[in-house]
Amino acid sequence: MSYHQFLLFAGLAIVLAFWLPRFVSGREPAASALLILAGLVCALAIAEPPPLFMPIADPEWWEILSELTVIVALFATGMRLDVVGPLSRWRATWRLLVVAMPLTIGAMMLVGLAAGWPLASALLLGAVLAPTDPVLAGDVQVGPPTEGGEHPVRFALTTEAGLNDGLAFPFVYLALAAVAGLTMTEASDWLLRDLVYRIVAGTLAGGVVGWLLGQVVFRWPARNILAATGSGVLALAGVLVCYGAAELIHGYGFIACFVGGLVFRRIEVEHDFHGNLHLFNLAIEHALTAVLLLMVGAALGTYAGWVRWEHAAIAAALVFVIRPLIGWVTLAGTGLSPRERFVTAAFGVRGIGSIYYLAFAAGLASIPAVAELWMVVLVTIAMSAVVHGLTAGAVLSHIRADGNAQPEPAR
Repeated sequence: MSYHQFLLFAGLAIVLAFWLPRFVSGREPAASALLILAGLVCALAIAEPPPLFMPIADPEWWEILSELTVIVALFATGMRLDVVGPLSRWRATWRLLVVAMPLTIGAMMLVGLAAGWPLASALLLGAVLAPTDPVLAGDVQVGPPTEGGEHPVRFALTTEAGLNDGLAFPFVYLALAAVAGLTMTEASDWLLRDLVYRIVAGTLAGGVVGWLLGQVVFRWPARNILAATGSGVLALAGVLVCYGAAELIHGYGFIACFVGGLVFRRIEVEHDFHGNLHLFNLAIEHALTAVLLLMVGAALGTYAGWVRWEHAAIAAALVFVIRPLIGWVTLAGTGLSPRERFVTAAFGVRGIGSIYYLAFAAGLASIPAVAELWMVVLVTIAMSAVVHGLTAGAVLSHIRADGNAQPEPAR
């Protein structure tokens, strides 16, 4: 397939994926599954798939595209949150981050060990698949800025997806250290540098950049503010500055992007320009996501002969058992109703973040069983896109706002 043929295919596939569902549903189309299917068909139809379809052999472009997509999505996710107080609103989020995610990593590691994988690969499996995805989870997250009245379920899923991508990074680094043979000194370095310093540095960098960007856009100079221009490209600038600043001081850029968007949103919270910036970010996010989903499908088609029942079983265990069960238990006592607990636990979407982590790790070290890891990740993303993508809209439409989710002013 030539470059221009791929462009033609990609354009047609994206149009069809967003257009065809409108014949059968009045909801916004869940195009993720159709994009993956289109990529799969494309790869099966051509004799020699290009290197772009083969992440095992050439993960570089997968890492770059997924990294850009995730950081744009994280900043946009932070900007969506109209109401962030009181602290009790975050109770479910902290449970999901501090309890559910480590337990999910451990459970997936045990699954990998049971499958006969080396310890480092099993740990990496848990690290790349435990975080929920800020990119493909749009249907389960809160709405655009200035809407207000976020439901507790949507708030929990949004904030979890915004933070757990960055919080999974220490475990990726731990798996990479295990590949090389972890010593006590390296374990101490991991604890202080990867688990503590980089989280704190990313949070501070995002907060400072988000606040400064808010002043530049909305307040300085007072008589000729930048927000009056209506230029949405400032949202992309904010993403790049947050990410670059955090990585420059060796902090986690993913955390910085979410925190930066969150803090930026607190400046002039009622200003309509927040909506303009969010729409611009969303357009970039959707474009990059569509290309990556086509690549996921194409990779599955290219490696179709490599997919075994074990890969599907591991993916199904995460999507249908491990995440829902751990999430359900973890959320006990958070104030969510049984139905809300189930929805929050079950709709932990897996996606682009997992691609980035695996491509990042594969680019730094020779990972044992790396082909098996790619197969499981690709199958999991496809399964999540189908299961969550086709059910999220209908399920969440039946979740009614209770007393904790009545519309209230953004702050």
